[in-house]
Amino acid sequence: LAAWCLTAMADPLADTQARFDALHGYQVTLRSADAAGTRQVIRYFYRKPGWVRMEFEQPHRGAVLIYASDSRRVRLWPFGAGSWPELDLAPDNPLLRDSSGHRVDRSDLGALLANIRALRERGSAAPPSDTALDGRPATLLDIRGAAGDGTGRVQRYRVWLAQDLGLPLRVDSFAAAGALIESVDMGDLRVDGPLPERFFTP
Repeated sequence: LAAWCLTAMADPLADTQARFDALHGYQVTLRSADAAGTRQVIRYFYRKPGWVRMEFEQPHRGAVLIYASDSRRVRLWPFGAGSWPELDLAPDNPLLRDSSGHRVDRSDLGALLANIRALRERGSAAPPSDTALDGRPATLLDIRGAAGDGTGRVQRYRVWLAQDLGLPLRVDSFAAAGALIESVDMGDLRVDGPLPERFFTP
């Protein structure tokens, strides 16, 4: 146990991965802004092995999207779940991609952590530092890819990890020239909370 604790302290990202691996699901309000100032607010729900539900507040207020991990299809209700029309789409459909190119089937914390770890493996990371975000104790990670190498077009991540949950509170991504690509706030993240029956299969 002592050895595990020392490893987790030395590598907060490994601890974050272990905590994600141990959870069954989570819910969070994603509040994001890109370099152009475009803002999104999405209530996001995830259940392993990959079920996703998004309820949009900004933009497209009222729209609901569900990704079924068994069929690998997306159901989209532009005007609310159960209303007409109901669209059946592939997860790579251009209608489902945002300005940063995110795909619904690769939108969960596990996919984000994989991208961050891949960038670190090919680049470098500053020593983690203790800080606070909105008054909440956090650990700040600053990870940079090697020159000319990034995860997609992301060349740098700044990640604030909640010291109680060990999971991200906020993630900022940057391009090679240092310009901000996107900032995503996840401050209300809740793990393994109860959800209504058939929440992902209405």
